[in-house]
Amino acid sequence: MRYNSQLAFAPLNDQNEWQSKYIQVLLPYLHGRSTFYKNLFKEHNIDITKIKTLHDLRFLPTTNKTDIQQHNWEFLCVNTTDIKEYTATSGTLGNPVTIALTENDLKRLAYNEHQSFLCADGKPTDIYQLLLTLDRQFMAGMAYYMGIRELGAAVVRTGVGLPAMQWDTIHRLQANSLVAVPSFILKLIEYAHANNIDLENTPVEKAVCIGECLRNADFELNALGEKIANDWKIKLYNTYAATEMQTAFTECGAGAGGHHQPDLVILEILDDHGNELHEGEYGEVTITTIGVEGMPLLRYRTGDICCYYQSKCSCGRTSKRLSPILGRKQQMIKYKGTTMYPPALFEMLNNISFITEYVVEVFTGELGTDELIIHLNSPLAADECEARLRSYLQSKLRVVPTLQFHVASVIQQMQFPATGRKQIKFLDKRSVIL
Repeated sequence: MRYNSQLAFAPLNDQNEWQSKYIQVLLPYLHGRSTFYKNLFKEHNIDITKIKTLHDLRFLPTTNKTDIQQHNWEFLCVNTTDIKEYTATSGTLGNPVTIALTENDLKRLAYNEHQSFLCADGKPTDIYQLLLTLDRQFMAGMAYYMGIRELGAAVVRTGVGLPAMQWDTIHRLQANSLVAVPSFILKLIEYAHANNIDLENTPVEKAVCIGECLRNADFELNALGEKIANDWKIKLYNTYAATEMQTAFTECGAGAGGHHQPDLVILEILDDHGNELHEGEYGEVTITTIGVEGMPLLRYRTGDICCYYQSKCSCGRTSKRLSPILGRKQQMIKYKGTTMYPPALFEMLNNISFITEYVVEVFTGELGTDELIIHLNSPLAADECEARLRSYLQSKLRVVPTLQFHVASVIQQMQFPATGRKQIKFLDKRSVIL
């Protein structure tokens, strides 16, 4: 399939028309090749010949993570001999899901990240330092690498090594761009302060930030983003992606939302009943992949809650822009009458200067209700930290979770388990995930 990178700059009607034509290609492909979708269409008495436009998508059922976990290989649309790469989700919300990619899917993935880096002001003359893993079936690491190569820029694959090594590489190779988790950028800043590295005179100009949100709903930097920006005057670009959709939503320099790539994915924001929501209304990110051969997805609910905006961006793009993610639907916490998402807790904790590291844990109590523990590390004595923290949480949440204090090494082990590939700040140990 030929992609159209200029579609993101075209009038919205042109984008909708282009995507409507693709729907008429995708549905017969799924019906003829995917056991899962063939059965789904039959179960719901779907006549795919009547689905011709984006507006007609509402007549099709949605799918979700559980469907892929239970029927993983029924989603496959190609012979196993055509699979050239096996990737997997991280398993944050249950068992990991394997996503199989063909050669064309790999090319699509590279194109996706090439467009993402261009959106984030990437240039062929840049030197990108990748502070993330490229192993353990991690699609994103591979995608960033291929996208940078497609951009024509240079890549430095340092992985998730210690700050000392990262700084040595930055200075030795003059890397001007980072791809990293924001909280690790804070570690670089802390190391710089402790070792007399002048942050005003480093080669780094910008950072493409993954895995953690940098902005509030109004697109202003949140506590995490402000901590970075206040100490290190580099340009920050937020991203949002999921392994299953094989596509990224990346900010441009305006920092006003992750840009939709309309030639790679059809985007819907749905309420709990499957109704499409309007601009500015919060609902579940639901996607239909465009151009995927191995495991295409149709109306797939990602579980992520956000809204979209479609006014023309100052960068010239007219495609929709995703807001910062409010949270994951399955991770919503109901604690003593208060409903919250983990990112809201993270924002509060990131705002507290005397908390060094934390992990939020939720589990099912004896009465079947959500119980909440915040595991903490602080330079303050535990009694003093708890007294100050209780007052703060009471004012912000109206409830105070159980607080447990640990030495830094214990928190480090909780955040980076031996089998993991991402930093963990939320442990969901509920017997029934809501």
